[in-house]
Amino acid sequence: MKKNRTILIVDDEEKIVEVLQAYLEKAGYDILCAYDGANAMELFRNHDVSLVILDLMLPDIMGEQICQMIRMNSRVPIIMVSAKTEEQDLIKGLNVGADDYIFKPFSPRTVVAKIEAVLRRVESDQLTGVPLFFRQGELVIDFENRNVKIRGREAGLTPTEYKIFITLAKAPNRTFTREQLITFALDDNFDGYDRSIDTYIKSIRTKIEDNRKKPVYIITVHGMGYKFAGAEL
Repeated sequence: MKKNRTILIVDDEEKIVEVLQAYLEKAGYDILCAYDGANAMELFRNHDVSLVILDLMLPDIMGEQICQMIRMNSRVPIIMVSAKTEEQDLIKGLNVGADDYIFKPFSPRTVVAKIEAVLRRVESDQLTGVPLFFRQGELVIDFENRNVKIRGREAGLTPTEYKIFITLAKAPNRTFTREQLITFALDDNFDGYDRSIDTYIKSIRTKIEDNRKKPVYIITVHGMGYKFAGAEL
């Protein structure tokens, strides 16, 4: 799966780039390296890139701007790297088109696992033909721009909540167990218990349902798990 895939690493810290390059090449990927935004865009335009690892803080162009420029013409997966851990920063990054986040300091092995998880999700979307847009009642899902709105306003889902919700929404009326949601929606390094999913579902319902105790979108299938009860996408 990994052979012949090219990953573009964009970070101005040479040591980080060197370590990531070594681990990813060992994992079977071809690597391109850029230390600023201008060089990153040049490499991206001239090579067939399968995934971008993009630092938020670059010397010339902010990572969010690079992400937006890439998203103008490409749906290539983008994993942002940041020392920021504030929720609003994560949501902002996802809203401009990032597929996932890695926080500094990080383990190179974690990065490899994260890349493989993101690529699996992308390949799954391509195979199942996920649509770009969904609207039902007051719920709007913009898959391309990773945006969920309810009653005309941003739902404010956290990155983890978004992944769980979108996994359900992509397969209407399919029941997912808690274990399946962890496998399909979250990366391999999720260290929570399967019952953590219940907490995330409760929070998602609070943000998108009129009445969390009488949900119409995310339904509990007793003894099994959860499903998205919206119309077929």
